[in-house]
Amino acid sequence: MTASADPEKPVVLVLVFLSEEHRQLVGDTFEMIYAPNEDLGKDRSAGRAAMAARGQDIRIVLTNGTNGILPEEIDALPNLELICTLGVGYENVALDHARARGIPIANAAGTNAECVADHTMMILLAAVRGLLFLDTSTRNGLYRDDLPRPPHISGRRLGLVGMGSIGQAVVRRAQGFDFEIGYCTRSERPELPYPWFADVCDLAEWCDVLVVAAPGGKETHHMVGAQVLDALGPAGVVVNVARGSLLDTAALAQALREGRIMAAALDVYEGEPVAPAELLDMQNVVLTPHIAGISPQAIHNSVVRFIDNTQRHLAGEPLISPVV
Repeated sequence: MTASADPEKPVVLVLVFLSEEHRQLVGDTFEMIYAPNEDLGKDRSAGRAAMAARGQDIRIVLTNGTNGILPEEIDALPNLELICTLGVGYENVALDHARARGIPIANAAGTNAECVADHTMMILLAAVRGLLFLDTSTRNGLYRDDLPRPPHISGRRLGLVGMGSIGQAVVRRAQGFDFEIGYCTRSERPELPYPWFADVCDLAEWCDVLVVAAPGGKETHHMVGAQVLDALGPAGVVVNVARGSLLDTAALAQALREGRIMAAALDVYEGEPVAPAELLDMQNVVLTPHIAGISPQAIHNSVVRFIDNTQRHLAGEPLISPVV
């Protein structure tokens, strides 16, 4: 789908799904070529057909982290001058290739942080309190004296892997539960009043709940594996709202089955969209379908951020949320 041609409007190639409302919003500002691909590794024919037909005209690309844009696709767009992602992730964008051509990259950092943080606390509470088990048991006629006593989480230690806008939004909510906060990032952030851990294992050993909210990609692949889970310990809980690749699924399944950690809550998982078979029969696992950052408000904010970033770029102004 292409908006009506307007020589005064920059041509934008949209490689991800947008609602009709948001296609209209983008089309009001740009000449839009709407050719959503499937995720990386699947059918990319729609996007590539659009590149073949209009490659010379396309100045802006809107994609997302899981879809990305590959080096050969960037090469098919000789006049490309900006790549944006709908959402925070950019793990499958060929960053080095784009930068070698002098093409800046922007994401929508912060636009869905509140939504992700809400979801994080929901699935954490559900995992620790055994919500799915309690709900099923109640529907089957059991009452509290027939059931084990689930622990509460208030006053415990929460460790964050990553301290971007999502991590900081989780912190604000965790403070309402009197959590003690620690974090692990590539470098310490002196402005934060929480203990910093240079190593994920050290953070896991310190905390009771480990929340993974770091970027995906090669550098963070399986950063939470058997060693980290062992450091978390038999009363520990791991929550992943980042990317499935950060958490070793096989190691997690084994740790849960052997009682080396207590529970897990995952909004993301390896092999999406297929849920991890080795976790499906476990009552101490809560799974949701990569939906933590998706709400009508968050999606709208992300589309508006794309438009704002693009307009600032075209005006020669700094991007609001550049990927650095």
